[in-house]
Amino acid sequence: MKKYTLYISLVLVSLSWGQQTPAAKQNQSILIIGGTAHIGNGTTQEHSMISIIDGKIQYVVDGRLAKPAKHDVVITVNENHHIYPGFIAPNSTLGLVEIDAVKASDDVREMGEMNPHIRSIIAYNAESLITETTRPNGVLLAQITPRGGRISGTSSVVQLDAWNWEDAVVKADEGIHLNWPRSYVRTGWWAEPGGIEANKEYENQIKAIQDFFSLSSNYLSGDRKNKDISLEAMNGLQAGTKKLYVHADGEKEIRDALLFKQKNKIAKMVIVGGYYAFKVADDLKQNQVSVLLKRVHDLPLLEDEDVNLPYKNAALLVKKGVLTALQNQGDMERMQTRNLPFYAGTCAAWGLTKEEALQLITSNAAEILGISENYGTLEHNKSATLFISEGDALDMKTNKVTHAFIDGRGISLDSRQDELYERYKGKFEQQKK
Repeated sequence: MKKYTLYISLVLVSLSWGQQTPAAKQNQSILIIGGTAHIGNGTTQEHSMISIIDGKIQYVVDGRLAKPAKHDVVITVNENHHIYPGFIAPNSTLGLVEIDAVKASDDVREMGEMNPHIRSIIAYNAESLITETTRPNGVLLAQITPRGGRISGTSSVVQLDAWNWEDAVVKADEGIHLNWPRSYVRTGWWAEPGGIEANKEYENQIKAIQDFFSLSSNYLSGDRKNKDISLEAMNGLQAGTKKLYVHADGEKEIRDALLFKQKNKIAKMVIVGGYYAFKVADDLKQNQVSVLLKRVHDLPLLEDEDVNLPYKNAALLVKKGVLTALQNQGDMERMQTRNLPFYAGTCAAWGLTKEEALQLITSNAAEILGISENYGTLEHNKSATLFISEGDALDMKTNKVTHAFIDGRGISLDSRQDELYERYKGKFEQQKK
């Protein structure tokens, strides 16, 4: 009897810690009246009126000039509220690691060097407790990306309210991630750092990449009778059905990656990180290569650099016409995903307008990830993936999300943090008595 009782209690505890139940498909029409709609393409609509039917946006108009049609649900917000497209987190490991110290919950990397066939999407845990912490800040979509090796694998784009990875997927296997070698290496370690010296293996490492791409090209142009899954996964890079995401920060590395693109006839390339991409911005624009920029809230790479360079980087690229979005790779990257809108807010304080900064995590990100047909802006016939905030969503002091929708489904904004807040709030109230 005691064993039975204990079993039930453990089940109840585990259920109480589980992710919120995904919302059902939209079955009622929704009309949002009032507030300022931030379209996501650089424009706004004050006193907006937004119609959502069958998961799609029917229209976004000036509510003062249009008579509202009858809808099943009407949400009226005041003029100080703001409506935004769902924010997008590229190059994310959400759902691939739950607890860093528990190896069994870590699916972020695979053994080996050349792994284009590794599919991050099948390891994605849609019930991750970390995922639900992103939604209250408006982050509703993410690109799930593997790490490790020279070629890490393929990424996929998901929406962040689903039962499983099959339900979550928005665009599967949309790109291959290549970790470009560094032309320099640091000596020493963090407690006793040394200097910076040239990477003597740099050219050999690039040759190994080129050899693999040449091998895959020859294989794909042949009869392909003897199937090789790693080489099969490379299919689409030259046709443009897949993107090549090159993780590189240095100026030389980025220039070499552009030469690699031309030599191998890669149709679509994206630089991930791109800390010094502003130095080759003209070449990036000419080659139609976009940038998923290194984390904004970070220190400069070199000790003698402008301490504010990470904040200015986005403006330097945008002003040059390079398609740019923000990503969050780095220390505690999964937990920090919720801060993505505030990175954009920092960019707005260092050279961009608020609407330009907003594009870094909406329309620009959607275009880079190849989902702009349905996501990234508040426009007719696009997915009704959006949220309402009582304040400026790029400002951590005023952002307070009251409603959020993914494909027209009103999703939960509760999280484990809310439960803990209520729990310990009750504790202190008890102590006052």
